[in-house]
Amino acid sequence: MHILHIESGRHLYGGALQVLFLLRGLTAAGCRTSLVCPSGSTIASAAGTCAQVYEVPLRGDLDAAFMLRLRGIIAAGRPDLVHVHSRRGADLWGGMAARSRGVPALITRRVDNPENPLVARLKYRLYGRIITISEAIRQVLLSEGIPVEKITCVPSAVDHRRYTAPCDRNWFLREFGLQPTERTIGMIAQFIPRKGHRLLIDAAPEIIGRCPAARFLFFGKGPLKEDVRKMCDRNRIGGRMIFAGFRTDLQRILPCLDLVVHPARMEGLGVSLLQSAAAGVPIVASRAGGIPEIVQDGVNGYLIDVGDRRAIIRRIVELLADPEKACRFGSTGRMIVRSRFSIDAMVKGNLAVYRQMLST
Repeated sequence: MHILHIESGRHLYGGALQVLFLLRGLTAAGCRTSLVCPSGSTIASAAGTCAQVYEVPLRGDLDAAFMLRLRGIIAAGRPDLVHVHSRRGADLWGGMAARSRGVPALITRRVDNPENPLVARLKYRLYGRIITISEAIRQVLLSEGIPVEKITCVPSAVDHRRYTAPCDRNWFLREFGLQPTERTIGMIAQFIPRKGHRLLIDAAPEIIGRCPAARFLFFGKGPLKEDVRKMCDRNRIGGRMIFAGFRTDLQRILPCLDLVVHPARMEGLGVSLLQSAAAGVPIVASRAGGIPEIVQDGVNGYLIDVGDRRAIIRRIVELLADPEKACRFGSTGRMIVRSRFSIDAMVKGNLAVYRQMLST
């Protein structure tokens, strides 16, 4: 079985990291894999050991030349299936290129924001199957009129073995300039509107007032980073905030955090939440998108309504004040990830869809 994958993300996190997990798993299962990705993307070098990689120029969603490049690669490689993984510049061109070469295609959808139902129905006609990474996304597609038999939910995965090491407390304190008595609240997300940074910043003064030892660590990058930093300064809490940037060593950082907060307004599933749960960290997150499929309220964390400032304050302060409960939530989160979000289960789920498509 030869599967050609198309991933247009330029950085190795979120969806692109899931594609890398899938490529490695498929190769181990005896499949032949190829990958099309933008020139200079991080996934290109990472995937070189398990897939034939084609780096091609991609100049945005309207780059029709991208389809022509895909047509050429499909014609030369002659895959059995084309699997499109990204919306950005790939969901339309990838499906059109595959159809023009007579190769069946499927697409993975990772976001829960609704599309125009007419546009969605027309676009998804290009694909034999649609894989969603959460049940919440599956429900969005059903509401847009996509046939139920065309959609399969295969949750994202995390390599939980990477997050089993205990916290190196001395390193953690030195790395971020922390005092031993400080309590750390982490948020791992791109600085974009839907991730909800503003709600946490708005709630932070009262959290600090109730828990003066609280420190906030923000991991990630994005267009709103400076706006968030300025909001911290206006709220006179800049000294309690650490902007740590994009980190490739979260497996070393996460076990040292007291809790992780994710107040997103929309979220397909949330890979950073899987990583946090795998590291045994309790979570406070919004009841949005696929988040409740990871965070079970009162079991491995707390869920709040989107935008509920009072609730996010109450739940953060509660967990900081109750280390025993936080530890119990963290242990349960580890078990949830291991049982429901393993890489092996994700690879098997995708393989099952491939075999169904090729057998019809």
